[in-house]
Amino acid sequence: MTEKQGGSDLRETQTTARFVERGAHGEIYAITGHKWFFSVPVADGFYTLAQTQSGVSCLFVPRLLPDGSANRVHIQRLKDKCGNRSNASSEIEYHDTWSILVGEEGRGIREILSHAHLTRLDFAVGSAGLMRQALSLALNHAQTRTAFGKPMAELPMQRNVLADLALESEAAMLGAFRVARATDGLQTSEHERLLARVATPVMKFWNCQRAPSFTYECLQVHGGNGFIMENPMARLYREAPLNSIWEGTSNMMCMDVLRAMQRDANCRDAFVDELRASRGLNPTYDRSTDDLADRLCARYPDDGHARALVTRMAHALQAAEMLRHGDAAAADLFVQSRLGADGAHVFGALPSSDGLSRIVARASVIRH
Repeated sequence: MTEKQGGSDLRETQTTARFVERGAHGEIYAITGHKWFFSVPVADGFYTLAQTQSGVSCLFVPRLLPDGSANRVHIQRLKDKCGNRSNASSEIEYHDTWSILVGEEGRGIREILSHAHLTRLDFAVGSAGLMRQALSLALNHAQTRTAFGKPMAELPMQRNVLADLALESEAAMLGAFRVARATDGLQTSEHERLLARVATPVMKFWNCQRAPSFTYECLQVHGGNGFIMENPMARLYREAPLNSIWEGTSNMMCMDVLRAMQRDANCRDAFVDELRASRGLNPTYDRSTDDLADRLCARYPDDGHARALVTRMAHALQAAEMLRHGDAAAADLFVQSRLGADGAHVFGALPSSDGLSRIVARASVIRH
């Protein structure tokens, strides 16, 4: 999708496609232009965007033509990326490249973004997995390294950080899995379909937004060793920021959440109904979600409020899942620290209690 002059604004697509014929494979077009980020260039086929007579359209570009010869997709160079180095990304050019129209001509942006739903879910789940791996490495190091006469994990400040990270990791996983369940029900449940439309960009935004700061804290647990290339933490630290860029930056996800609720108020109602299912389990949660429901119905002059609003939505959905499926004490502490007056933007600011050791111990158990 991405071109160097357009970035996230897909309306600025300059690549063009001219109609050739209607054949056995569908409506055939010849594409001419470039793409600035073209990932997995070794794949067998690609969805792409180009300007046609009716506007930006979605087309499918196979690597091989029907006669078995190579299609005209010319790789200019591979990107030298900060992370994600095992997965190639490239810059390419099209020269009368053979392609098949997908969907309706002129409706390409909506068409190609409909295919992005699963990849956005993938990045929400993938970021939760990356966070869990980073946490496992941090727990192992802190529980096996001694400092000041005792294991690091037993030092009060370090224990607070580890417990906070454990809460964040569990909430990220449960929030992502709730979106996955909604995706499973797209065809069978109207509630799940509406919830998936708004909750997918919510969790894609928040898990991907949170992963870099999460891995940074896990790296700090290792000290200088965490910043050495032979340590797996260094790779996770480089990898963590990418998911928030792929398939739509954080700002794009927040805009998509607003757009979904503005176009169909039922999306907003489905999200609020989802939160109401956990009412009565925690008074702070009840007050916070009531306030959020009011905010979702309020009118704003522009989209400057979007990040704050979507962050509240993410915390509320995570809290709902923690209250339903998590350990009760851990869920209450998550609600208190994320939705209550004690909420903070730095890991390790949980209220001190004997329960922190239990949270760390629970997170250290490998579950299959």
